[in-house]
Parts: sequence; C-alpha cells; structure tokens
Amino acid sequence: MKMNMNMNNKLLAQMRAATRNLIKKPQVDTNKVIQDALKNASALTQAAQAQMSGLSQANGMANLRSAGDVPDMLAELSRKFGHGGAAANEPAALLPGTFSEGSFTNRAGTRSYKLYVPSNYQGEQHKPTALVVMLHGCTQDPDDFATGTQMNALAEETGCLVVYPSQSRQANSSRCWNWFNAVDQKRDQGEPSIIAGITREIMGQYRIDPAQVYVAGLSAGGAMATIMGTLYPELYAAVGVHSGLPYASAHDLPSALAAMQGQLQRQNKRGKAIPIIVFHGDQDHTVHPTNGDELMVQARDAAHAMAIEPGRVPDGHAFTRTMHKRADGKVHGEHWVIHGAGHAWSGGSARGSYTDGKGPDASREMLRFFSTHR
Repeated sequence: MKMNMNMNNKLLAQMRAATRNLIKKPQVDTNKVIQDALKNASALTQAAQAQMSGLSQANGMANLRSAGDVPDMLAELSRKFGHGGAAANEPAALLPGTFSEGSFTNRAGTRSYKLYVPSNYQGEQHKPTALVVMLHGCTQDPDDFATGTQMNALAEETGCLVVYPSQSRQANSSRCWNWFNAVDQKRDQGEPSIIAGITREIMGQYRIDPAQVYVAGLSAGGAMATIMGTLYPELYAAVGVHSGLPYASAHDLPSALAAMQGQLQRQNKRGKAIPIIVFHGDQDHTVHPTNGDELMVQARDAAHAMAIEPGRVPDGHAFTRTMHKRADGKVHGEHWVIHGAGHAWSGGSARGSYTDGKGPDASREMLRFFSTHR
C-alpha cells in the first residue's frame, strides 16, 4: 500500500505542475499535457502493478486516487484553460419539462440520478414512450452532462424521458464510472446492477415502452454504456458510445491506461452483436480512436453490407460515417469518425464541459439511431 500511496503522491504532484503550467501559459497544448501525463502515469503504475494485483477490486481499485483518474482530471484542466472554458459556467436555457432528483440503493451501493420528463408527458394516459439513460464522463455530473449534450431539449422535441445516473466521489474521487474494475463488468454486480436498477425504477414509475430503452455515455460513461448494453441486452435496445472503450478492455488501472492509449487487451466475443452508434474524434489523445474501431468489430462482423459516407458540418469538422447493415438493410451499427476533433461531445453546447460545437450533433444522431431499434 505504501508503494501505491507514493505513486499517487507523484501523480498528484504532476497534476499540480500541469495546472501551474496551464495557468502561466494559457495557450499550451492541453492534449499534449494529457498525453504526457498518461505516459508518466504508465511508468509509475508499472512499478506498483505487483502490489495492485493483490488488492481487492472493491477496496483498492474503486477508491484509489490513481493513474486511472489522471486523463480526465487533466481534461478538466483543458476545459478550464482551453476551448470554451469561459462558456462552461453560463446558465443553461430553461426548459418547460421537469428535471428532478432521485436515488436508488441496492446491495452494491447508492447512486443519485436526475430525470428529465418533457412537458408533453401526460402521466398514466400517456402513450408508452422511450427512455434514454445517459452516463456522464469523469469530473462531470448530471446537470453538466445534460447541459453539454442538450439531450433534455431533444427530449422536449421527441417526447422521450432522459435519466442521468450520477457517480459518487466515494466510489471514484474523480466521479469516473469504474469501467475497468472486474466487479463492475459483471451482470447484477457493482455499478452495472445500480444503473440497471435505476433504469428499471424509472420504467416502473413512468409509462415507458420496454422496447425503447437505450443507454449512452461519454468517455468513462461511454465505456460503462458498452458494459450495460453487453450485460443487459434484454433491457437496452441499443447503445450510444462517445469517446469510450469496448467491453472488458481493461481489468485494472495499468491495463486501463494502456487501453486508453490504444493498447487493448483482446476479449472473446460476448453474446450477440448489439445495435451500436459510436462517435470518436480522430485527434482524441485521452481515449485513443482505436477504441472506436474496436467497438464496431461485432457489428462489422455481423453485417451483410457496409456503406461509407463522408460529410462536413458547415464551418465545422469533416467526418466519415460508416454504416454496417443487416441482410434486411437495417443499419445495425454506425461509426462516426470526426476529423480534427478531440475528447469532446460532438455538436454539444459550450455551456457544458468536454463539448465541441463544430462537430455533427451526436445527441440528435443517437436519438435518430435509437428510434430505428425497438
């Protein structure tokens, strides 16, 4: 444990140094800072790997202030000192629906959540509608994520409900979903059991069509969305992943860092291919774009045809959209590679963190894709 504490002290010292550099040099390339910190953290964690392998996942990995926290902590510095930092604290536009708090508890723990119910929802008389589960990235919370993705505004347009489970600082000091822990990659255990429980709770309280329940997320939340879709295919009809990672791409902190740099551990395919839509910037130096490619493997292997469409957002990023189609012509998987984009939600609002308004509207495209799978 002493080795782990020394490692964490060194990592914290690196983050403080990075902060000072960013303050002194606001034009610094924050993506390079993130990349350098990843390399340094990898070297430090290799020295402690033997000790960490003996720690219990629940008591050691989930609560450790560690290398796994570094990339998104530094990404938070990028938000403050890089693109759009000043806009992040501006108030969001008020919407006519309700955005209320709730919480769910099971034997794995307690997590709060926020639920957006659009103004046109009519209670028991309402026609069964869709539910979208949105999993935030590290350092984010439901309010920030809802503001950045603008998913609540789209809920007003489409009539769906949106729930935002919230990671706690007790479970992870940077509020990252613990996608790299073994216990959090198993059905009915750990964080997957809590997120599934929140989903079912909302389904029981509102008129939700069980065939129209979807899950999506960003970064660590994207990795957890993949886990949820893999472990609960009967619960979620489709998955949206933005700047995330494949299921079981890591089993501890060192392998998590490696996966984020594109050095993935290969897993045997699990279950059938899930309908999936993936967004990833090709200049993402926090989670390597290779992860986006790997997320599409099952959809690609199950496809009968593939179509590639290039495009460009007016005055924004170019992108390449690859569609994998089933024998009936239905698109089972979509992969959007956004050229020139980094680690940020494409088409999002600058009022939220980790957003890039120059990209295609990932939120709208995800809802469009989800609507074709029920």
